[in-house]
Amino acid sequence: MSAKPTSAKSLGLVSCHDCRLLVPAAQAGHGRCPRCGAGLHARKPNSIARAWALLLAAAIMYVPANVLPMTVTSALGTVQADTIMSGVIYFIHSGSWEIAAVIFIASIFVPLAKLAILIFLLVSVQLRWRWRPKDRTVLYRMTELVGRWSMVDVYVVTILVALVKLGAVASIEAGPAAVFFATVVVLTMLAAESFDPRIIWDVIEEDS
Repeated sequence: MSAKPTSAKSLGLVSCHDCRLLVPAAQAGHGRCPRCGAGLHARKPNSIARAWALLLAAAIMYVPANVLPMTVTSALGTVQADTIMSGVIYFIHSGSWEIAAVIFIASIFVPLAKLAILIFLLVSVQLRWRWRPKDRTVLYRMTELVGRWSMVDVYVVTILVALVKLGAVASIEAGPAAVFFATVVVLTMLAAESFDPRIIWDVIEEDS
């Protein structure tokens, strides 16, 4: 019969967030790591509250990010404003399915999925669920990994604005949605960073 896995917390140790040195909890308190000088905490302070605050702010910013125009195109005296979704529809109609798929996944699906997954993780922790902690940890890792790629749409707009400058003939400018969209990406990344996945396992360790 295999021995029960032990954790740093059960052994009275605190792991440094930066250099991963294990320090006895009695020596840690609210002090600093003796090796790198980083602050020592058994768990990230106010992890759940900070993650909720950042997620709610991101959810609010998500609405104007998708409703307001991402790009404003001027060509031969006509002006056209496109939202993220209208841009996806345009590429579909023009036959560029690959570009449409990349923009849809990176700019619409991924941010929404990150919001949903982080909310699910927070609710599961607050309700003290014991359901599949390993799978929930994997979900968190995926969320943290793919979050930065949500900036693809902002990169595309930046490149277009830099390249399409033909004076009175044609020009592309970033719309107000670009700021809101970038804010959503940053806030969700900060929310994922604020969430401490170790608290998923705390309830299981307490029960055992």
